Amino acid sequence: MALITVIGASGRQGLAQIRQALAAGYDVRAISRRPDALEGAPIDGVDKVEIRPMDLYDTSTFKDALEGSDYIFYTHPLQARADRAYLVGEVGKVAAHLDVKRVVWNTSSWIPDKPGDAFTYAGNTAGINALWRSGAPGTVFGSVLFMDNLLTGWARPFIVNENRYVYPHNPTLEANWISLDDVARFMLASIERPDMEGAWLNIGGPERLVGKQVTQCLAEALGKDIKYDPCTPEEFGRLLVNAAGDSMPAEAREEFAKGIQAFYEYNNTAPTKPFAVDMDHVYERFPELEGKLETMGEWTKKQDWGESNYRPAFG
Repeated sequence: MALITVIGASGRQGLAQIRQALAAGYDVRAISRRPDALEGAPIDGVDKVEIRPMDLYDTSTFKDALEGSDYIFYTHPLQARADRAYLVGEVGKVAAHLDVKRVVWNTSSWIPDKPGDAFTYAGNTAGINALWRSGAPGTVFGSVLFMDNLLTGWARPFIVNENRYVYPHNPTLEANWISLDDVARFMLASIERPDMEGAWLNIGGPERLVGKQVTQCLAEALGKDIKYDPCTPEEFGRLLVNAAGDSMPAEAREEFAKGIQAFYEYNNTAPTKPFAVDMDHVYERFPELEGKLETMGEWTKKQDWGESNYRPAFG
């Protein structure tokens, strides 16, 4: 079976990609600087995953890590906000040299279709250009907002312990929340599709929800009253930094928090509505996934909301 190499394998997004690739019957290689990166991961068949080291900031490590890959799944590190175009371009150059069949980049955020949008959105445009120019066959997905965020250390404790859904969305902001497993399903569906080579697509879940609707799904799943309590973007920046704990260097914390604050202040008012996805267009491109994507109500009821020994706090 073809080999899929997952860069960013130990994060929430990479774990979902590994889970779905194994379930689809692919051989999987995980890229991580830690040989025990997948130890204890609740994934069927995880013991069959090969782990190879690679340092994204040392391109000399790329060739040995990626050699033999049929496909590469790339997710940009959350804390490396400023250099996404450079890094995905460097991955693409090595992939082209190794004759990889496809590099699939999950941007973890919306992709604008015209200039003028700031933050990671402009970085996504630059990154797509860098990937195309690298010579590697590429596919890019702009996945806009993850249901799995609700399980992290910045969101779950409020939901479970305080009966509050705390998120920096204004009450009227609409978002097509998508599960990370569905993001991985899109990535897998694209690799044998010649029409998706050299293409990008924004993707989301099947519903466009506002905060009170998300709250209702959480209340039904947990069987208790939950209050929608939108925090300010400034408060949210601090929550993310606190959830990161020691994984974020002390000197980076203030800048990161301010960046998150500015990002969500922008999202709450941007006329381009970066969290809303035209799902009719998505289904035109991927008709095989219509009716198969998880709703927020379905996803929340499937999750373990208890104290897990394998629950990423941050990334």
